[in-house]
Amino acid sequence: MSSPKQVDPYFPASGDPRYRVHRYELTLDYRPGPNRLGGTARLSALAGPEALREFALDLADFRIGRVLVDGKAGHYTHRAGKLRIRPARPVAADAAFTVEVHYSGNPKPVRSQWGGLGWEELTDGALVASQPVGAPSWYPCNDRPADKASYQLSITTPSPYTVVTGGRLLTRTTRASSTTWVYEQSAPTSSYLVGVAIGAYEKVLLVDADPGAVPQTGYVPTGMVPHFATDFGRQPQMMRLFEELFGPYPFDGYAVVIADEELDVPVEAQAMAAFGTNHLDGARGSERLVAHELAHQWFGNSVTVADWRHIWLNEGLAKYSEWLWAERSGGRSAQAHAADAHRLLAGLPQDLKLADPGRKLMFDDRLYERGGLTVHALRTALGDDAFHRMLRDWATGRRGGVVTTADFTTHAQRYTARPLAELFDAWLYRPELPPLPGARAGWLRFGQESRPA
Repeated sequence: MSSPKQVDPYFPASGDPRYRVHRYELTLDYRPGPNRLGGTARLSALAGPEALREFALDLADFRIGRVLVDGKAGHYTHRAGKLRIRPARPVAADAAFTVEVHYSGNPKPVRSQWGGLGWEELTDGALVASQPVGAPSWYPCNDRPADKASYQLSITTPSPYTVVTGGRLLTRTTRASSTTWVYEQSAPTSSYLVGVAIGAYEKVLLVDADPGAVPQTGYVPTGMVPHFATDFGRQPQMMRLFEELFGPYPFDGYAVVIADEELDVPVEAQAMAAFGTNHLDGARGSERLVAHELAHQWFGNSVTVADWRHIWLNEGLAKYSEWLWAERSGGRSAQAHAADAHRLLAGLPQDLKLADPGRKLMFDDRLYERGGLTVHALRTALGDDAFHRMLRDWATGRRGGVVTTADFTTHAQRYTARPLAELFDAWLYRPELPPLPGARAGWLRFGQESRPA
């Protein structure tokens, strides 16, 4: 298992590896009209092997009321997205400590090469989409994907609004014209995967005939409910298939939010996903995206990359899950999808190294397609039985953890006696596109002969 105590090479300014957080308790008040957010963040953390004379949290441009460390006022500076804190007394090595930050302001997205990330004010409400470094747009955090923690979120809004976040709704309390929603997410969660949606939504239950089924709920603008019923109507079957293939769903439930705006792409968060109205057409035109976001609950959310170099593990496995769903639900085979992806990539520049694409290319469309092809190459090499055992064991054995590409390749090698080094070198570490998986070429031929080691 990889160590979470490393700086992310793509975002070295994000996070602080000198400590880790094991719980966040956020008590927030949000007023959509003036776009005003304020409240308190309480972090329960553990120092690393050296005493902490100072440490840092990631937080965007808010006004700081006070900062407490273990109940005592700490000295702090706040600029350039960093809240640097010097406790009244140093935190001892390996000691547990608490940080409490009182803050307020007008949340806005964090600027990035991909546009704004994090808290976004909508026409009527708000939506959080933080991948990869947008979480500081709305709460102080150790913004590193490897630093996973449990969360309790208490968010107060005007009563006409619904608050949705990943996790179990503990209480909903209305006083006068405001309602407080309290959610608990007990599973380890990366800061970028804490999603929030605030808006006027109609709650829709996606009913599964299986009495032990995972609870699935939609939050939909009223006029879009009929389209939603069609476009997400097969999600319960999708959930059953993915549980068969990847093991038990790793969270308490799954929420889907349809923001009352168009979104470029859907966004996954822990135990929830957000889509735009443009993803509903009443004809299941975006069903592959429904599968993709659901698959991320296993690949990316439960099993999380140690740092962003390994993002292909999230996106390649989610892309391949689209192909598995199509194949198992009466659509085209994974081999046909792989052939399409291969033809597409063959006509594009060959300058992407999948296992370390660089910050500039980490969300390039080619990474998704080549990631799916890499998984298909592995399936071809292992054979179906060993491949599906490998994938299920990966998702269940690493549940709640953080992983690297090396962790995955070492894991996969256990399912065949034949060496996979050449396959992984070609697909993960060389930019040139290898032959189509399944073609009669070299190491791609031996899939039917392989057996678990």
